[in-house]
Amino acid sequence: MNYGKIINHYIYSCLLVNKEWCHLVVPILWNNYPSYFINVESREKFFNIIISCLSTSSKQLLFDNNIRLSQTILSKTPAFNYISLCKFFNGEILTYIMRMVFKEEFLIKVDSKKVYLFLREMYKLFISQCKGIKTFVWDTYEPLLSFPGALTFFSQLYSLKINLWFIDSNSLYRMSQICKDLGELIIENCSQDIPGLTSLIDAQRNLKIVSLEFKIMDGSCEELGTCEELSKALARRGCTINNLTLHDSVDVIPHSFLTSLVSLKYLGIYYDCESYERNIEFQKYLEISKFPDLQSLEIKDDLLCFKKLAMLIEKTKGNISNIYIETCNESAENTGMLLNAISNHCPRIENLVTYLGPNDLIYVKLLLMNCKNLVCLNLFGLNENSDIGDELLDILIKFSPKCLIDILISGYWKYSIGVFVNFFESYRGRKFCFNISDVIEYITKKHLNVVKYYFDEGIVTYSNLLNYIKL
Repeated sequence: MNYGKIINHYIYSCLLVNKEWCHLVVPILWNNYPSYFINVESREKFFNIIISCLSTSSKQLLFDNNIRLSQTILSKTPAFNYISLCKFFNGEILTYIMRMVFKEEFLIKVDSKKVYLFLREMYKLFISQCKGIKTFVWDTYEPLLSFPGALTFFSQLYSLKINLWFIDSNSLYRMSQICKDLGELIIENCSQDIPGLTSLIDAQRNLKIVSLEFKIMDGSCEELGTCEELSKALARRGCTINNLTLHDSVDVIPHSFLTSLVSLKYLGIYYDCESYERNIEFQKYLEISKFPDLQSLEIKDDLLCFKKLAMLIEKTKGNISNIYIETCNESAENTGMLLNAISNHCPRIENLVTYLGPNDLIYVKLLLMNCKNLVCLNLFGLNENSDIGDELLDILIKFSPKCLIDILISGYWKYSIGVFVNFFESYRGRKFCFNISDVIEYITKKHLNVVKYYFDEGIVTYSNLLNYIKL
């Protein structure tokens, strides 16, 4: 049931009560971008209202350039300044509107001059009229900062996402003079130091969330970028940044700034470039960093060092609730050391995704005994066929907390039918999700029948093994 749809339906009906109610309800309806449309016609009506808010001069400019708008849009003046009520603006809106205006032309081939002209007038409309936009995606060549109302529009932003393919250093510097109260900054396609970006980061008074996606221009890990000034700028904001996400940073930016992020609560690092030297540099700074208030850790690393992660976790204050680890390194060592660190230093953990070696079962027992808030547990194998399956299930039967309702274990391990049944029977009176990862080499038809039986009993709510059963 779409409760948002129902609520909006009742709010919409209030428009018809009287004029006073109408003036109260219209700002509510236009505060957020609609999460649904009844049909294509209702969506086009919504977009036509937006276009109708264009100034007379903008409408005339579009008409003079053979951009055909409906007669209703050209002749009718809106009852409200709807755009001034909006608290939303994103590229998706403009894409839909352009598809509607240019129709099939937009999908095949349209005069780019028309598209850019129309796009520019739409940007001018929102920037000049919207006074309370908090989130904005900057991914256009248009000189937005020169448009009327830009000072007010951009000075009130909380979240700014920038695609550096479109934005030059001068524009970033100009933005730094206007926009000083960002709480969130998302950067895409960063490959080298940009003075304007450094200025923008330095200008922020209370920057909390930073996400950086780096891009090696030729796609090669051998041609390393240089973002030393960016690293220094991040270090200077170390006391305020509490949420950091890095994509493919290992081959571009020096990670010395990590040691300055003393307030970090969320850390996400994702990369898949096998550059051993740069990986050592990253591991070095990760090892000596301290994030005492860390609550969530997500690492995807092809050359992951479990020992370094264990040492990092040992320096936290026990507030971590989420850990997600992913690696393609089948020869990784010290998986047990990480599990041991989590067991002893993460009593509040709720979600754990990591790897289990053949000698790590003692740490699983310790984990289940110490971490009573565990809801989701995913234990992957490192391409090791092993007979630890039954012992693992026995530990899960005896020590799993009642709240553990989402379990994934590796298909590299063997599970006898008797213990398999006992494991599912231990969940009678509860409901849980059960999945097998990696391979299902040791999962037989008997295993599948067990899962199907407990699914029919209502104990298993979902299992990927059900996909292998001919229903």
